Order: sequence, then structure tokens, then C-alpha cells
Amino acid sequence: MDKKTLSERDICTKFITPALRHAGWDEVLQIREEVSFTKGRIIVRGKLVTRGQGKRADYVLYFKPNIPIALIEAKDNNRSVGDGIQQALDYAETLNIPFVFSSNGDGFVFHDRTATSNPRETTLALDAFPAPAELWARYRSWKGLDAEAEQIVLQDYYDDGSGKTPRYYQVNAVNAAIEAIAKGQDRVLLVMATGTGKTYTAFQIIWRLWKAGRKKRILFLADRNVLIDQTMVNDFRPFGGTMAKLSTNAKTIERPDGSTDDVTVALDKKRRIDTAYEVYLGLYQAITGPEEHQKLFREFSPGFFDLIIIDECHRGSAAEDSAWREILEYFSSATQIGLTATPKETKYVSNIAYFGDPVFSYSLKQGIRDGFLAPYKVVKVHIDRDVAGYRPERGQLDRDGEEVEDRLYNVKDFDRTLVIDDRTKLVAEKVTQFLKESGDRYQKTIVFCVDQEHAARMRQALVNENADLVAENPRYVMRITGSDVEGQAQLGNFIDPESKWPVLVTTSRLLSTGVDAQTCRLIVLDREVGSMTEFKQIVGRGTRVHEDTHKYYFTLIDFRGASSHFADPDFDGEPVQIYEPADDQPIDPPDVPPTDEDGAPLPDEPGEDETVVDEPGLPPPTGGARTKVYVDGIGATIVAERVEYLDENGKLVTESLRDFTKKALRKRFASLDDFLMRWNAAERKQAIIEELATEGLPLDVIGAELGKDLDPFDLVCHIAFDAKPLTRRERAEGVRKRDAFAAYGGKARAVLDALLAKYADEGVLNLHDANVLKIPPLDSLGTPIELIRAFGGKPGFEKAVHDLQSELYRDTA
Repeated sequence: MDKKTLSERDICTKFITPALRHAGWDEVLQIREEVSFTKGRIIVRGKLVTRGQGKRADYVLYFKPNIPIALIEAKDNNRSVGDGIQQALDYAETLNIPFVFSSNGDGFVFHDRTATSNPRETTLALDAFPAPAELWARYRSWKGLDAEAEQIVLQDYYDDGSGKTPRYYQVNAVNAAIEAIAKGQDRVLLVMATGTGKTYTAFQIIWRLWKAGRKKRILFLADRNVLIDQTMVNDFRPFGGTMAKLSTNAKTIERPDGSTDDVTVALDKKRRIDTAYEVYLGLYQAITGPEEHQKLFREFSPGFFDLIIIDECHRGSAAEDSAWREILEYFSSATQIGLTATPKETKYVSNIAYFGDPVFSYSLKQGIRDGFLAPYKVVKVHIDRDVAGYRPERGQLDRDGEEVEDRLYNVKDFDRTLVIDDRTKLVAEKVTQFLKESGDRYQKTIVFCVDQEHAARMRQALVNENADLVAENPRYVMRITGSDVEGQAQLGNFIDPESKWPVLVTTSRLLSTGVDAQTCRLIVLDREVGSMTEFKQIVGRGTRVHEDTHKYYFTLIDFRGASSHFADPDFDGEPVQIYEPADDQPIDPPDVPPTDEDGAPLPDEPGEDETVVDEPGLPPPTGGARTKVYVDGIGATIVAERVEYLDENGKLVTESLRDFTKKALRKRFASLDDFLMRWNAAERKQAIIEELATEGLPLDVIGAELGKDLDPFDLVCHIAFDAKPLTRRERAEGVRKRDAFAAYGGKARAVLDALLAKYADEGVLNLHDANVLKIPPLDSLGTPIELIRAFGGKPGFEKAVHDLQSELYRDTA
């Protein structure tokens, strides 16, 4: 057998896998081939959505399921034995795998990432691959695991038999937490972006510690009732009868598959606790409070719990005077795990100081790059009153006939101390305009308002703007806030992908954290967001991908300048597009060229390594407050100031679209003569346009902004070199006036006239393509063969079209 003729897969089957078997690796339990560990980044081109290729390792070797310790990158035998080692090291860093190999079927190059080997990298014979016990011994030594810790670390993950496995970063998070606790660490922080499965990760940690007998009494704390209920009937369901909720109210919850579960409660009507359970889930507000009789947690002894998990621990749990902190300090002997998407670091509050540095972090940016989280577009809308402020005229009366205090009111005042109802109506109008322009008025939307009263007024304004759909179902628009019983009753329907209603939801803070709104496609910010922590949480409401309903990206409309947080170095996971419409422009963002992970332009058309997952034309899937001053009749309008673009380094720059395009075109063409020479020499004019588009310069976007019916040729001449532009119709008329085709008669002349008319109407750049003869009105003149014969054959037709294009671009002012 000649190895050089074998494919990479053959090398794996015939040489690498037998070598692993020979070394004692179990083919069923320990060897996995072609392991895909990312989904492939989502790339948005307008309404066309594709997925890039996910990352895939040739082999991952596990000491036990979900405990990966080695990775092998295979190459065919035409490559050297170490050719795959750099790629393997890149994958191993992502997967947190310590032992890395490359092979071409002749042997192995072995790289030890633990730095405990000398030399770090060696070449091994094909029959010298290390046995599982040898690599595990190295791993255990590297991690510093004694026999007791090893027993905990090797405890099995929960397996429901469905074949579902945790994602690679969840494995990394679970293993990091288990190893830290096994070695005696009693304060553990996990930082994972919203939408990456923190609760499922917590479940696997608890399950393994519980099954290993290391932790026998567990308390899971959250700050939303809906989170507790979702957790009990979904991720924590395997705990079954050993689990109960610290509540007096039993509830029946519907699961995603349509089945129902009754939530078991651990409190009787007199709030006495049943201490027979092993896993308790509690709403911290329900077990503590400012009054001593509210501190239900004190009914447990301080040493009752072995393990406490604090979900969304950024919400004040680390503050020394917070209710959460009081609970944590009471149960100080328990191991405590904090889960957060946003570790809080301020002068007054520090999660890091309480829990220590995170044992594992997985960011929004990484989630978007891996394709597990949805990318997003940002639309910035500036309202004149917000930009310039509002000062009442002398004697201006409010709605109650009282004189409005004479001072300058700004965005911090609006809807908090001063209400301009026209401003609220304008926001509702713009949100509705976006929904209509997007083509989907049923996309789940959250509008964040200043407070509950503002949310009520915004609901009313949206009802009036969408009266037709409200007539279809009054739940089309609803307010869901802490004080609104009817609204809260609809929260489950809003987050249920199967439920059509409600669609538009106004809120203040209730939906800013924790609520798993998988199908939310639009987030509207009509309140300031001063905290980076809260801003990340709000963005996180939209980052979940929901493939069943074709939700691959979302849009954030910002009316209050909250998206200035993107400029903060602490923010990761920048939007794919930031768009600021002028008053007369569509609010739905125009198409812009996509970029890769480093900000470099991607082609307009998907590449071979991309898979189309959504495209236009597909049917939409089914599924103690201060008194406010109200001032009416003073109006509000939209103003626009700037647009932000990604430059060649992937950084957001602020300048007008025109200036941005001019600078980029002048880099490409040294002078007008240089451009004219390139244009006239190009047999296929469309090729130049496509080339510009791939470099991030789609001329149709700048053309739309200018609002003129210009040829791409004129756009370049005008924008880059200030030449007077001619419309397509003017160019066509110039050719006719010069009678440039007097030499042609009969059918040939009719064809050229029709091509000229088609150019004037549609700007067809591929006139030389004979297929153009098959479309109206040319198809009515005869068959393509007949029409080409009128020019004496194909060379004659091509020459005539070439001359036509030369005549079209003869005039350049």
C-alpha cells in the first residue's frame, strides 16, 4: 500500500486509530473522531443569513466522558508528521486540552501544554502513543489532585440517554469548578455570557458533587420567580423528589415539550420548612427582608447547606449590605458558587473580592464568534429634544395648568420628572416603522422604559400605532412590570416560542435580567443605562439563537445614547452594524458588507464554506416616586448626526458615509484618469463593482443616500473626484443625440436601442452577455440566435455592445 495515495480519512482509519487501540484507548468510550465543537459564526448580509464553517478536531481523547485530555490533528501522508501541530494547539487552547498530537500516519509529534515535560515537544513512533493511564497520571500531577480530589473529578456527568452533550465551554466551566472545589476552594466564580447555559452548567456541577457525596444539601438562589420555576421543570428536573422550592405556593408549569410538572414546595401555609429535601431552590426576596420575621433562611441551621449557587450574582449579592450577602454570610461554611454574565467591579461593590478571580470565563464576543450566540445590529435614533434639551417658554403651563419650572430639561429628565407625550408617540411611531419596514410585525420586542408609568404610556402609544394588530388580539402590546399582575401573567407566553402573543412588551427593569426570551428579535432602549453590567444584561435578552423560528440575529434600537457603552474597553462583542438614520430615511438598517472576526470585509456572496440558514423570501416561522410634569403640544422630531463604520482594522470610526467612501475610493484609484483607464479597459464592468463591494464599498448604499439614479461609474467619479454626475438617462440620451449607431439598421439597430433603454431604466452592466437577449423587451424582437445574426454573428454582436459601452462613458465632466 502506497501511503502517499491515501486520503486523510484513510490515514486515520488505517494507521492512527489502530495505534490508539494498541495503546489501550477504548474506541467506544474514550475516542471521538471529527469532533465539531463550535457552530460556525453567523454572518448577516442584509436579510441573507449564513453560517461559517464550525471548528472540528480530528480526534479528541477522553479519560472519562466529558473529561478531555488529548487532541490529535491528522494530515495525509504527503505532509510531514508535525504539519498539524499548530492547528492542534489552537484547538487545544480553546478546548482546554493539555496533551496535543499531530500525525500523518508515520508517527506522532507530541506537545505537552502542561510544561511538565522536557523537552516540551517530542516525536513518537506510531506504536509509542501514550496509554490513557499515563496521560491521566500526568494530568493529575499537573492539576495537583490527590486521591480524594480525583474521586470527585472523575464523577460522571448526568446523561439523560438522549445523546445531548454539553458544549465545549460548558465542559470547561464544569470541570474548572469541580477541580477547584475538589482541591478545597470554597468560593468559586463562573463568568458566562447571557444565553450560554449558566443554569445547565450549574446543574452538572451540582449533580456531580451530589452524586460523589461531597455535597449533600444544596441551595440554589435566584431573584426571579420565573427563573426558579423554569429551572425546576427543565435543567434541574433529574433531581426529582429530592428537590423543592422555598415557597408556599404550588404551581403547575408547562414544559417545552407540552408536558406539565407540579413544582414541589418546602413550606406549609404557616411558612414552616420541611427539611427532608436535599436540593432547595429559593427566591432570595422570599426568604429574607429588612424585618427579622422575614428572614426565613434563619430557620435553617448555619451549617445546613454544603453548597450554595447564586444565579446572576452581579445583582448586588457582593455588596456588603445586600440581602444576598446576608444569606451568604449566614451560611459561610458552605461552598458558594457565583454565576454571572457580568462580574461587577466598582469602588463600592466587587464580586471578585468576594468570590475571587473567575475559575472560568466565556464572553459575549467568544459566543458570537463560535456561533452559539446571535450577532446584532444597532440603530441609533436621535430626538431633537434629547440632543438640544428643552426649556419651557415663559408662562408655559403643564397639563394641570401649573407653570413649568423655568430651566433646561435634558434626556435625564424626560419621562422621569418631565413628560413630553409627543416624544413618547414619536418613539412608538419609529418602533412601528421599523417593524413594518422589516417585513415582520410579529417579531418579539422588548421596549425598556424609564419606570412603570413610562412603560404604561409607551404601551398606549404602541397600541395606537398598531391598532390593526391590536384589533386582531389585544395582547399584541402589553406592559409587563413588577406591579402589573395581568402583564406578569403573560410573561410565560412572551418567552414561549410557541406562543404568538404578546408581541410587543414594554417594561422598566423586570425583563432586563435572567428571563430566557429565546425568540426576542428587537430590543428598544428608551431609558438611560448607566451601568455597564445592566447594559450587558439587556443586550443579552436578544443573544439567544433560535433556529426553529429562524432567529439568527437581533436589532437594538437606542433612543437614549445607551449604546455609547460599546466604546467602553470593558465591553466585548461589538455589533455587526451601527446605523443612524436621518429623519427621512428608513429605520430598518440598509445592507452593509459583512466582516470576518478581525473586521476584514467578507465577499457579498456566501463562500463555499458557508451554509445558508435564512434568506429573503422564506415564509416567516410561526410561532416613592416624584410627581411628574406633563407638557403637551410642544412636538419632537428625529435628527441624525453621524454613522459609524468598521474601518480596515475592525474599529468603529465616525464619519459621514460620503467621506468614508471617498477616502476608501481614493486609496484604490490614484486619480480620475487612473479610474477611467481601469474602467475602459475592463471587458466586464460589473467585475469592478463586485471588487469594490468585497472591499467593503457597496456602491448601491451610497447611491441610495444621494437619492440620485446614478450609474456606478458616475458614483465613483462624483464621490471620489468631484466630477459632475450624469444620470443613466442623461448618458443614454447623449448616445442617441450623437447618433452613435448610424451604421446599424433594421433588427440590429432595434436591439441596440432596446439595450440603451434597458440601461437607462435598470443600469444593466452586463450588456455583453448574450443572455440579455432573452429578457423583455429584447425577447420580443426575435430569438437570441436571430438577433446575433443581425450583427453578422457573435463577434459582431460583442463589438457592437463594446462600442455601446464606450459611448455611454464617453462624457465625464
